[in-house]
Amino acid sequence: MKAAAAQDCIIAAHCEDNRLLRGGYIHDGRYCAEHGHKGICSESEWGQIERDLKLAEETGCRYHVCHISTAESVQLIREAKARGVKVSCETGPHYLVLCDEDLQEDGRFKMNPPLRSATDRDALIEGIKDGTIDVIATDHAPHSAEEKSRGLSHSAMGIVGLETAFAVLYTELVRKGVISLEKLSDLMCGAPRRIFGLGGALKEGEPADITIIDLSSRYLIDSSEFLSMGKATPFEGREVYGRVKLTMKDGKIVWEEK
Repeated sequence: MKAAAAQDCIIAAHCEDNRLLRGGYIHDGRYCAEHGHKGICSESEWGQIERDLKLAEETGCRYHVCHISTAESVQLIREAKARGVKVSCETGPHYLVLCDEDLQEDGRFKMNPPLRSATDRDALIEGIKDGTIDVIATDHAPHSAEEKSRGLSHSAMGIVGLETAFAVLYTELVRKGVISLEKLSDLMCGAPRRIFGLGGALKEGEPADITIIDLSSRYLIDSSEFLSMGKATPFEGREVYGRVKLTMKDGKIVWEEK
């Protein structure tokens, strides 16, 4: 952190204390207890965040926390920001829309960190509304069908998200009045550019990186249509709005719906 601060670099961390995992693979909540699974406690995430925030404050390091999932994580980062710590953070679409009450005995619902409680989900939503959470990122993990076919206990950790993220969030958060479309755009596009210095804003001299989306297009998520080699999504069959029609990279059309 001292070296990163001296170079004005950013440290991005997947926060997980392996000492507290104890073989767990889903959230240590009601579903876990009722179905005889091994749970991952929330402290395995927020405990490391608490430690790292103190170090970031001490060193002046720019610190970014990846895919937070617990209410405690949100509060710790909220308090750190209020103290002037140079911290930013992200969460994933699945943590904002699903919780452990939605779990099924299917590898499509296994990721790290795991789907937490409804209370955690609600805290994350408050975190994006009040600005504590800066970014929504997918944590896209394209595992093979075989790797994700072994149920909750033995499937590989991780789900795909690139092809569902916007539509799921637009449907569940924007159309339901939780946040504005402008806020969602900033969480998924503007804020990551600012935090990581990516450039690409819509202005002269910047690369024309553009996505065109039909917000009125309603469809069912069908993983067989994904371009990703990974197909494991907990949103399979969900009705959503917002179909991508075209994407541009550096001013060139790189994909277009036919």
